[in-house]
Amino acid sequence: GDDNSGRKVITFSCCRMPPSHQLNHTRLLEYLKYTLDQYVENDYTVVYFHYGLKSLNKPSLKWLQTAYKEFDRKPRNLMLASRLLNVFATMHLLFLRQVSFSFPRYKKNLKALYVVHPTNFIKILWNIFKPLISHKFGKKITYLNYLSDLREHLKYDQLNIPQEVILHDENLRQKQKGKLPPVVKVPPPRPPLPTQQFGVSLQYIKDKNNGELIPPVMKETVSYLKSKGLHVEGLFRRSASIQTIKDVQKLYNQGKPVDFDDYHDIHIPAVILKTFLRELPQPLLTFECYDPIVGITSVESSLRVTRCKQIIQGLPDHNYVVLKYLICFLHMVSQESIYNRMTASSLACVFGLNLVWPSKGTASLSALVPLNLFTELLIDFYTNIFNSRTVPGE
Repeated sequence: GDDNSGRKVITFSCCRMPPSHQLNHTRLLEYLKYTLDQYVENDYTVVYFHYGLKSLNKPSLKWLQTAYKEFDRKPRNLMLASRLLNVFATMHLLFLRQVSFSFPRYKKNLKALYVVHPTNFIKILWNIFKPLISHKFGKKITYLNYLSDLREHLKYDQLNIPQEVILHDENLRQKQKGKLPPVVKVPPPRPPLPTQQFGVSLQYIKDKNNGELIPPVMKETVSYLKSKGLHVEGLFRRSASIQTIKDVQKLYNQGKPVDFDDYHDIHIPAVILKTFLRELPQPLLTFECYDPIVGITSVESSLRVTRCKQIIQGLPDHNYVVLKYLICFLHMVSQESIYNRMTASSLACVFGLNLVWPSKGTASLSALVPLNLFTELLIDFYTNIFNSRTVPGE
């Protein structure tokens, strides 16, 4: 999301950290570098949700020292070092002194660090080390006791806040009132509507739409973006109001017309398209293709396009047609990268995990590179990969 000054907001949720013994910290380091480098070349804000950080999942001080030394070996990595240390600043405030003196660009690019649900221990540490940290940097750190306090500083409804954090916030508020929160009963799932678009299979949508292979929501978002979004810088990178996205999803699910002109935000149809793909019960590239796709990096470079073609030839007809339709559009977007700055590589970073994921759990850190590489090859070599298969009704 964005803050009230239009700066990019990066969130870090401690409750999402797995136990340390289950986490490869070297890969975590690579993932942080890979992810943060996409967003923090300009001014940015960090929101740190402290709830969920425990002795079981907290990175050790030794690991942070190792990370610092690794980043410090090469000048080009200095900025990345500061970004990483920024995320963990509230966990190990002692590092702030060294960071604030060592990385002038760090202080320039980071404009605000919001620590949500800080513990008394963190506040005590801050008071101890505050004299060692530069005054200018210290002014960038703000402690917020409740989620509602965030509304004063940034666009709250754009944040994707973990449910665990929301429940913790409610518990804190109820304790302030001297009573426990009511037990929430979860209603049984409802059957999908005949007009449902999100969260149902491609086959379901086809059966309810007179056999049309391309889902209406995909056809409408792609058509709109083709006509009005190809030259928009950062297309598919920007977020949109979570409430607005939910409202548009509701309209589609109810079979009501959606006019994206009414929202005056080109990023809404872009987010809707990504959301549709992400909410499919089975990924567009199917669970069966996950392992072959992850293995793409083990294939000789000159043979990778051929391997991509072999993998997608194994897709069901319906998945193949929808994938071809989508990749054709993304190829078109990449051809306009001089205007929109979205190369095939950039689009792959956005769409990789929206096209395929494992049947159990989530994609590992090591899988990100091959997943994105596979997607990039599909976009770059669209004509070569999709030129030899025709599906009836396409």
